[in-house]
Amino acid sequence: MGLEQIIQDCQNNSIKAQEQLYRLFASKLFAVCLKYSRNYEDAQDNLQDGFLLIFKKIGQYRFQGSFEGWAKRVMVNNVLQKYRTEGVVELVNENIPDEEDSLEIEDDSVSMDFLLSIIQQLPDRYRMVFNLYVTDGFSHKEIAEMLSITVGTSKSNLARARIILKEKIEAHKSGTKAQSAK
Repeated sequence: MGLEQIIQDCQNNSIKAQEQLYRLFASKLFAVCLKYSRNYEDAQDNLQDGFLLIFKKIGQYRFQGSFEGWAKRVMVNNVLQKYRTEGVVELVNENIPDEEDSLEIEDDSVSMDFLLSIIQQLPDRYRMVFNLYVTDGFSHKEIAEMLSITVGTSKSNLARARIILKEKIEAHKSGTKAQSAK
């Protein structure tokens, strides 16, 4: 059975089709949840809540564009809405310069697991803006609209996230070098 048929069956509330759709997209959508969640357990909760929302809204999918892209957007919006409801997306413009402070990693001393871990440790407001801008490619204007903040706040939160991540990476590298010198 093709994806289009599975989606149509989901639109007709077929539990079997919902199970198939879940199996097809759970790992990809879990990766999305992991980026925006505080930890693994929150990501699991967000995945389950997101799939419930996908099944509820699947009738709105019109077979235009990729279903995966549509599902990711539903998932991201669901996670952002959860944090908005909890009040963690009341972002404050800290007047940090909006210069692009890049996070270039020249060697292999920093693993992807470590990077994911330190991104998850960012305060919610910084993690969300960082992921929306850096990993998902949204503009500051789009982020501002999604989070109900100003463009300046989006820029300052991104700059602050980069500063924190850079400090953690440098501390990690220093610790790694100290360990290898022993």
